[in-house]
Amino acid sequence: MEFETWEPVYDTICRDFGYPREGDEQARDILASLTTSFDLAHLAAVDDATVAIAGAGPSLETEGALESAREADVVIAASTAADVLAAHDIPVDCMVTDLDKNPETVTQLTAAGVPVAVHAHGDNIPAIRRVVPDCDDEFVLPTTQAAPSGPVRNFGGFTDGDRAAFLADHLGAARLVFVGWDFDDESVDAVKADKLEWAERLLYWLEQRRGERFAVLDERRAEIDVSALGFE
Repeated sequence: MEFETWEPVYDTICRDFGYPREGDEQARDILASLTTSFDLAHLAAVDDATVAIAGAGPSLETEGALESAREADVVIAASTAADVLAAHDIPVDCMVTDLDKNPETVTQLTAAGVPVAVHAHGDNIPAIRRVVPDCDDEFVLPTTQAAPSGPVRNFGGFTDGDRAAFLADHLGAARLVFVGWDFDDESVDAVKADKLEWAERLLYWLEQRRGERFAVLDERRAEIDVSALGFE
């Protein structure tokens, strides 16, 4: 995903949520000052693999979701999904997070040599300053939703979950399997519900780009508002 392709969608997201780009850019620059360039060879196993993209929804703890994660070649976990999987003895190969929930998992994984894609946005600057210096820098993959700069990259995506999917796509995954994704989770607040709508929309975009149909979108595609993506 080149930033020129992502930028129009990013602009729409900023308008939709009222997020100023300047906040994302400031967070990106702070993250850049605390990190060095990440070697994507640490994630070489993703290439041509079946990759489980683990969301942090309630359904992750169902037997079917856990079995799908176990059977995948590689597991990329969004936020607290890493903890749920660990509790069921399922290791993750990468965690994707904006540091909003479980910073201790971030530091523990990097110390163990597991890459963590740490995301910078306008609302998490204090967490970046607090958590990133305690990580093993070699295993921190710094990301942004704004223009990439220095060591900070942009692979596309907005929420932890869909950013995990875009990362796997960039790294050459052959097949994406989604577990723990609950678009209709009634326990979330209105803002989170809007973010889930965007995650769904972005996964639709990604499957179009990949020529792949994600089972997590089955029975939902007709209701997805894709106008913001430039689709008719």
